[in-house]
Amino acid sequence: MEVINTIAALKMLLQPSKLAKQKIALVPTMGALHKGHVSLIKIAQQNADIVVCSIFVNPTQFTDPKDLEKYPRPLEHDIEMLQEAGCDYVFMPSVKEMYPVPEQWHIDLGSAEFVLEGEFRKGHYQGVTQIVKKLFDAVDPDLAFFGQKDFQQVLMIRNMVAYFGLGLQIISCPIIREEDGLAMSSRNIHLSAADRKNALVLSRALQYVTDHFATDSIDDLLDQAKQMINATEGVTLDYFTIADTETLLPECEKDSKQLVALVAAKVGETRLIDNMILN
Repeated sequence: MEVINTIAALKMLLQPSKLAKQKIALVPTMGALHKGHVSLIKIAQQNADIVVCSIFVNPTQFTDPKDLEKYPRPLEHDIEMLQEAGCDYVFMPSVKEMYPVPEQWHIDLGSAEFVLEGEFRKGHYQGVTQIVKKLFDAVDPDLAFFGQKDFQQVLMIRNMVAYFGLGLQIISCPIIREEDGLAMSSRNIHLSAADRKNALVLSRALQYVTDHFATDSIDDLLDQAKQMINATEGVTLDYFTIADTETLLPECEKDSKQLVALVAAKVGETRLIDNMILN
């Protein structure tokens, strides 16, 4: 496995694979890797000849500077995990490499940019799509793999790919959970023992909605899920919604559209998100 720090070196290394018409996959990450990230590497390996994993904590997507400051960066541990997973290349650029000059970025990501996470973290998805486009330009992959946990993010990246007419496939991979149901996240390390226990209410509420989706009305499902979360000490709910998977607008009817239940809450001092697809 090779670790590369510049776009020029990465392009040079990938050139022979390009000429040999090998399929190249990209798994973009911000590091602090866990089994969820490794699952993306494994799925990428099944679908491509070469797997590139990027590790870059992108400053333009953080709406709170404190959040950027405290984002975990266990690089040695990350490299070790990727080596064990059999990743081919790790692209680990500096901020200067990705943003050599100040730049403006604003593209039309559709109305779904402004709901849910977009409402709580204004401008977040402009920053996300800005860096992902840069990574796509650097790697020129055939496929890119993202985790379903960041459901809205995957939708925004798909919209960005459509906006630029990029010829690559975006693949959303299933959420990997701890044995007790908690969605794996780099932020989980910030949870105290009590927070960790309280955080389980998020997956429990989502599971309740999934289990009762066929029999209960959407209003009843939402009421029950919100009650469960609001009754849990140390958990402050930002939103719990059942929405159309394409628009992320709340749905009141179970018609032919595909629906997803999405939740975001602050558990202690740590903000967590989770979701489950319903039909």
